[in-house]
Amino acid sequence: MQKPLVVIIGRPNVGKSTLFNRMTGTHAAIVEDIPGVTRDRNYLDAEWEGKTFMLVDTGGFYLDPPEDIFAQAKEQALFAIEEGDIIIHLLDGREGLTPADMELARLLRASGKMVLWAVNKIDAQSRESRVYEFYDIGTENIFPVSAATGYGYEEFMEKLGLLLPDYHEEKVEYPKIAVVGRPNVGKSTLVNALTGKRRMVVSPIAGTTRDAIDSICTYHGKPYLIIDTAGLRKKGKIGYSVERFSMVRAIRSIERCDVALVVLDMSDGITEQDQKIAGMVKEYGKGVIFLLNKWDLVAEPEEAFKRVMPELYRKIWFAEYAPALTISGTSRKRITKVFPVIDNVISERRKRIPTGELNRFFRDVISRLSLPLYRGKAVKMYYMTQVSQEPPTFVIFSNFKNAIRESHLRFLERKLREFFGFTGTPVRIHVRPKRRDA
Repeated sequence: MQKPLVVIIGRPNVGKSTLFNRMTGTHAAIVEDIPGVTRDRNYLDAEWEGKTFMLVDTGGFYLDPPEDIFAQAKEQALFAIEEGDIIIHLLDGREGLTPADMELARLLRASGKMVLWAVNKIDAQSRESRVYEFYDIGTENIFPVSAATGYGYEEFMEKLGLLLPDYHEEKVEYPKIAVVGRPNVGKSTLVNALTGKRRMVVSPIAGTTRDAIDSICTYHGKPYLIIDTAGLRKKGKIGYSVERFSMVRAIRSIERCDVALVVLDMSDGITEQDQKIAGMVKEYGKGVIFLLNKWDLVAEPEEAFKRVMPELYRKIWFAEYAPALTISGTSRKRITKVFPVIDNVISERRKRIPTGELNRFFRDVISRLSLPLYRGKAVKMYYMTQVSQEPPTFVIFSNFKNAIRESHLRFLERKLREFFGFTGTPVRIHVRPKRRDA
């Protein structure tokens, strides 16, 4: 099963983002540590008493011009109705019940989805009398809360926790492959070619696929789960439409997969959005393969290949470990070449380096690494150990953790790849203190 999706909806300024921040334990602006992928996220993982879920903060209902209020309400409700497993309809206890609230509540009841109604900005028990008018919305359960101060929050979350299903990671014995990319780069055509079936709707209209659709295909008798996802648009072009949830679906697909096939449209070249999609794959620690699609339309392919490859790894420098293949989903050119590369990337993700071998490598590399003094004292890195796989993750122990810079870790990662490979997978390196920093 997929991680449950909880959606917060409501009019502008009812406190949706404040509640979102409290539920996720974050601030609204999230800065990614992947170069070129800084963005404000309106979807994050959250947890309550051992139950995990994905939380989505939607845009508000815009009241100006007033005659469009119900159209806006219906559009926002569509997001929740189509995508959410549980809907939180957040209301404003200071402004009272409005026609927009009533219309949205009607749509939500008709959807059959599980809905929690919460009246925000209720800061003290004596003010709960303001909640009574909201029972006109047609429910017996309304939760008075203050997203800002936490008043009533635990009671509200206890109810949400009862509605949340127990989520367990999927136990699929064969590789899970997500096909991701911008709209109209040929993802569904590629999936049809891989599976040998015309299961996906193929159209030149960008955004045809609005869902993440699973298919099974086999190569030399080995099964693979192929996940076709909606195209990821630039944030500014998403707006408050169904496409915003298409992006959330794509993120959920990346989260589920072992390897992501990032499809690039060679008739457009490599764009900033391609870079950001690759950054999301790295952020989630998944394997990645770049597929240079529509290669059959490229003039002078040999010369183009010599030009495109340096450009690819220059623009997506943080994933230069990823292999790239030229393909055509339409003509099925080189399609079968994808499967051996997938197998190799999965093998690299599962690789474990014996501790003895790893530390022989580590001592040799450290002897060539110049570390600056820290507070007038010598900085030492004692040893390295691998703590997990998928993706390969390593820990270095040092006497001064804060003295180890990102440039040192990049150097170590580069050397790790030279010695041990790790083709197509992120490598994570953390530093821990062997003793308290002086």
